[in-house]
Amino acid sequence: MVMYLLDAAAQDEVRATIVVVGQGATWVETALKERSRTDAHLSFVEQSEQLGTGHAVSVALPTIGDEIGDTDGDVLILPGDTPLLRHSTIGELLAHHRESQAALTVLTANLENPFGYGRIVYAKDGTVARIVEERDATLEEKAITEVNTSMMVVRESLLGPALRLIGRQNSQNEYYLTDLVSALHDAGHLTSAMLLEDPSEAYGVNDRAQLARAEAALRERINENWMKSGVTMWDPVQTYIDADVQIEPDVSLLPGTILKGRCVIEQGTQIGPNANLTNCHVGRNAVVGTVEAIDATIGDDALVKSFVVIGKGSHVDAGAVIASFDYHTR
Repeated sequence: MVMYLLDAAAQDEVRATIVVVGQGATWVETALKERSRTDAHLSFVEQSEQLGTGHAVSVALPTIGDEIGDTDGDVLILPGDTPLLRHSTIGELLAHHRESQAALTVLTANLENPFGYGRIVYAKDGTVARIVEERDATLEEKAITEVNTSMMVVRESLLGPALRLIGRQNSQNEYYLTDLVSALHDAGHLTSAMLLEDPSEAYGVNDRAQLARAEAALRERINENWMKSGVTMWDPVQTYIDADVQIEPDVSLLPGTILKGRCVIEQGTQIGPNANLTNCHVGRNAVVGTVEAIDATIGDDALVKSFVVIGKGSHVDAGAVIASFDYHTR
């Protein structure tokens, strides 16, 4: 899930990415290093004691200072549980922040049901005065439908001093990152907001039901992008494609096809129905039926009929025909 966010944050002006990790830190670091782009300049900071979102940013401050150096740059802060955030939206947020010359810019969304989200409270001059969390909000504040997405850009030179002003006088006894807004606003700095056009981008994942809804939205987005690029899907609802898969134009995917990991599917190939390929390379004009394969290579013009299992690391020669019920391990 975090990889979607890291991909979205891979902007030209983002020089380094710092991931704050807690429980399962070693596993998370290993997984992200294996899948991240080589130019991501990824580093990790461990939050050994979980004292809130503001505390998480505080433990990263020394590393942020090392990365930014003497320049007065900006810090983009993103939560790790929002996989629907688009690359273009982060670009718009950074541009809005620079153009407004704000000390802090928070990304907001209008929700019909804002329950559980922090509410955006504006000052009379149109700046963002504060963000109030659901548990701490009055009835009047709970009626506000514009909410905090937990995504913001902050001027680096002001981040440390503002964090030192944040206390834990709230219902959860935590350092709220959202209190940065009131700290900077009350100090006379410009605090602004940018409203999301598509509120679904702010959708957070806190349980398996929310994860399933996010996966469905991502699958629809991924499939739509591939179809616009010339890939035919007989039934997009029943076609599952991982974010790292690469598909050339004029490929046909039949219902139930699942492409996982770093599959590469070359032009003119037909796959499915109900194929399940993981980390496979399929050559041009191949036909792959109801097949299961992992880490396999299938050559150009090969025909792999249905109900074939291709063993891990196997290679199917160009033009070969693999008959039904074979277990191919070459």
